[in-house]
Amino acid sequence: MPADANAIILHQYDVSPFSEKVRVVLGIKGLEWYACDEPVIMPKPELVALTGGYRKIPVMQIGADIYCDSQIIIRELERRFPKPSVFVGGDRGLGFGVGMWTDRVFFQATVAIVFGGGAALADEAFIKDREKLSGRPFDIDAMKAAAPLMAEQFRAQLGWMEDQLADGRAFLMGDRPGVADAHGCYNLAFTRWISKDGAKLIDAFPKLVAWEARVKAIGHGTRHDISREDALDIAKAATSIERTATDAGEPNGLKSGDRVTVMADDYGRDPIVGELVSSSAQHIALKRTDPRVGEVVVHFPRAGFLVIKS
Repeated sequence: MPADANAIILHQYDVSPFSEKVRVVLGIKGLEWYACDEPVIMPKPELVALTGGYRKIPVMQIGADIYCDSQIIIRELERRFPKPSVFVGGDRGLGFGVGMWTDRVFFQATVAIVFGGGAALADEAFIKDREKLSGRPFDIDAMKAAAPLMAEQFRAQLGWMEDQLADGRAFLMGDRPGVADAHGCYNLAFTRWISKDGAKLIDAFPKLVAWEARVKAIGHGTRHDISREDALDIAKAATSIERTATDAGEPNGLKSGDRVTVMADDYGRDPIVGELVSSSAQHIALKRTDPRVGEVVVHFPRAGFLVIKS
């Protein structure tokens, strides 16, 4: 059936590990959604028209509201579709802390194994794109040299997960799958897609392998496909549901109507400029316009992002 302004549109590609995290959340919640496949490398003109410059994947679109980064995507999915909750073990706050671990420390070890394992994965265009994204050399030879040491780090973190499952629980926080499982599974999936040596490290942990199979069996909800042009048309015809609200607790005195710049604090630090609509300790929303999509509101998490008054 055709998508509309209420449809969940995930701008993604299938071998994106962070997209896999969100797809698992969609599966846990049993949601219907639309996959809008984006290029792996720049240029990404349709995505940038929506986000104002943010280029990392995934991005979720619902009408004229655009959610950048898996953290804010999961937060919004939980807000809009609270049952079943992804917070299943008293982890409503710490679940996102788990995400900071898997997105940074665990992911860095995974990247070294995936790209340092000897497979010819990255051509010159990919390497140049990732160097621009990260702001530093994407050095395959250095990753190969580091891979044995990073395998130790990767194995140690697999061991943490094995220990968490040692009491026979089905999922990381108990009997039901939740956000910790979505955070925990995607680095394993990324490794298995590409690295046989990395997969062998995973296979040494039997409880982890059994858990991995249970997470995979959840699936990804009900997926449809949508073109990038159709997604942009939906944004242009829609109106954001975000309401203007000034947060009295803003530590630097930001208020609705201020012109601000938002950027990631790790890599992909493309600045996105807009008018502040609302904010809290966990989110910030900016209004901006683009000739292709009209007025949209772009949402970011606060942890992991910098906000500067323009």
